[in-house]
Amino acid sequence: MYRKKFIKNIGLTAAGSLILPPKLIKAFRTPAFDSDIIVPASRPDVDRWKDNEINIAWIGHATVLINFFGKIILTDPVFFEAVGVYIEGYIFGPRRASLPALLLEEIPKPDIVLLSHAHMDHMDYKTLKALTEKFPNELDCVVAYNTKDVVAEFEWKSLQEVDWEQSVKLNGVRFKGIEVKHFGWRYPGEKDRSAGYMDDGRSFNGFIMERDGKKILFGGDTTFTDKFKLQKDEKVDIAIMPIGSYNPWRKYHCTPEEALVMAEYYIGAKYFIPIHTKTFDRRDMIYEPLNWLARSSKNYEMQIGLWDIGETFTIKA
Repeated sequence: MYRKKFIKNIGLTAAGSLILPPKLIKAFRTPAFDSDIIVPASRPDVDRWKDNEINIAWIGHATVLINFFGKIILTDPVFFEAVGVYIEGYIFGPRRASLPALLLEEIPKPDIVLLSHAHMDHMDYKTLKALTEKFPNELDCVVAYNTKDVVAEFEWKSLQEVDWEQSVKLNGVRFKGIEVKHFGWRYPGEKDRSAGYMDDGRSFNGFIMERDGKKILFGGDTTFTDKFKLQKDEKVDIAIMPIGSYNPWRKYHCTPEEALVMAEYYIGAKYFIPIHTKTFDRRDMIYEPLNWLARSSKNYEMQIGLWDIGETFTIKA
């Protein structure tokens, strides 16, 4: 039933694309994975999570569900069948290769929603609309500088922008924005910090979360950069890092090897959690990043916390 529900939704997305001109559809769509969509082998058992532990579950793409000593944090949530332009309930853009490990209605209420930047596969309009309708005025949201306008219409409890090297404390968790190397515009033509518009351009963040003496870095989206060296003194325990989409977008996304280098040598993390792969990838890139990670990880001292969508990494008290 879990698989059938999502395949049905993907079919509706494809049908809805008929209302747009073919040229526009082609610009936003990639081949569907309807017939062979991947079902995660594992599903997080959130009912067994304890509030004196750290639990990190990879839901898919850059969506991570974290129980950080009793506070639930949800990163870059994407739960529907596609990402892209949202029109009249339909999404026109890349469709999923893998189902999310949990459906939106199965996740516990987040205390905080963390959004790294305004790209449609990280700041997903349909998911955020559904999430805030389910929990109106109950969710705190933290976003990168000059991006809150994208989600300001939703019913948040609070909505705060955090700039690079700026910190805010919410629900007992400190969030520090950190600079990564990516780009920020949501639509072509918007001002973007990567193009030099530092004051009025859209920004893009990684975040360091701190609670009860432990620190988790959420890398968001980045290519290889020495900017992470600035966070060496933070003594990060867990690095959640993107490892996919480097082919063909090498300018904006790091390889698995580079993610390992940044996490261990630049940040000094003890544990590594991979994200940003096996979800909206091209067909020939579905498995390569995780296979590369498995081959290379033996050369590093860090422990790999999980290996696939649906798995959960736990640090006990």
